[in-house]
Amino acid sequence: MKPLVAKPNRISTRPMTSSDQPPSPDQLFSLLSEDAFEEAVTWLNDLSTADTETRKRTLQTVRSHAEANPGQFDGLAAQLTTFLTDEDRAIRLTTAKLFVTLARTEPAVARPVVDALADRLADDEEFYYVRARCAEALGYVGREHPEAVSDPAILADFRIGLSFDEPEVKEKLAKALECVALGDPSRLRHQVESLAEHLDDDGELVRYHLCTALAAVGCEHPGKLADGRDALAGRLSDTDENPYTRGRAAEALGLLEGVNGEGVAVPDEIDVDGDEAAEFVRSRLAFSRAAGTEQSVDRTANVGTLDSLQSGTEAVVDAMTTPDGDECPHCGLAVPEGGPPMCPRCGAPR
Repeated sequence: MKPLVAKPNRISTRPMTSSDQPPSPDQLFSLLSEDAFEEAVTWLNDLSTADTETRKRTLQTVRSHAEANPGQFDGLAAQLTTFLTDEDRAIRLTTAKLFVTLARTEPAVARPVVDALADRLADDEEFYYVRARCAEALGYVGREHPEAVSDPAILADFRIGLSFDEPEVKEKLAKALECVALGDPSRLRHQVESLAEHLDDDGELVRYHLCTALAAVGCEHPGKLADGRDALAGRLSDTDENPYTRGRAAEALGLLEGVNGEGVAVPDEIDVDGDEAAEFVRSRLAFSRAAGTEQSVDRTANVGTLDSLQSGTEAVVDAMTTPDGDECPHCGLAVPEGGPPMCPRCGAPR
């Protein structure tokens, strides 16, 4: 693909003189609220020549602002890519996280910089967390705009990243693949075997995201799941302790058995803690057992459809990543049992 944005050189900073004033984030936010696009571009250009600490601190504030006002950045994504190649690693990472924020909340805003994000992902000399966050942003864009993340090289980089050693990086790559499959299951229909090879990963989120990606493929191309049958059956067995991964594996196997009738032994029930997790698994075991038989397969109960996967997977991830314990009564942060007596976010006593 021809890059939409020319890849800039690493930023060379200059010392600020006594007359220089650091760019104020409030100035940018005022310009954005007034749709003063040209002035906002000038502000970003000024920020690129500020000292490292100013760039770092300011971009962190800009990222926080984008959480609440992502639409205000429409048209500015190309200018922000300057900081994806900043000489400071922390600034590149903050910028990549900023693009994750924009892509998650307003994918169209980040769509014009797919090529710039892909460049960072493909750079094997780049800090691996920067690459992972760029992959995550690409995944969010691909979920809403599949054609924008259709380059086979991008998908290859996603798959290659599953072999990284860093668990958090693999989670982001698996999540990106899940997003691609949810946006257009056809994009991964020929990659079932290579994805299934990672279903035994140590990370439960990696396993869950990949099982969800395979289930998405199965919604439109169920026969393609034959290459991953054994790996999916392995997730359904007692070897996987995560109920949501087992449930998604059962869902994918049900889609496969519905077209070829070659049954996989599906347990009548699985002992699961928690009502929501138990219902998640129960409904998918029932779906899988009914597939390939004369029983009626119910796809209306949020099982076995692309719509149900698209609308339900984030809630599952929230359930998987929210620690057991209490919520801070002041800021709502989930604090695990046995955690500190003071909330780590707001400092209030628990």
